[in-house]
Amino acid sequence: MIMYILVRLVDFYSLVIVVYVLMSWLPTDRGILHDIYTVLGKICDPYLNLFRQLIPPIGGFLDISPIFALLVLQLAVCLLVSFVGFIV
Repeated sequence: MIMYILVRLVDFYSLVIVVYVLMSWLPTDRGILHDIYTVLGKICDPYLNLFRQLIPPIGGFLDISPIFALLVLQLAVCLLVSFVGFIV
């Protein structure tokens, strides 16, 4: 039961990261989009900044660090689920 909740939370967080990245392509200067983007930034940036420090943007503008952040997040959950399944 706890593993199910953990997997769902990670899936939800992954979705939040994807929405945050997609919103970065939109003009979010003001209004409700700006507010949503700001909230998502406060949720996602602490985790994404770990990868942004290691992976510089390609060509100075293409940030691929969210791809690696999502891969690491999914890999960590898969390993945790397999490890717990192995113990039980």
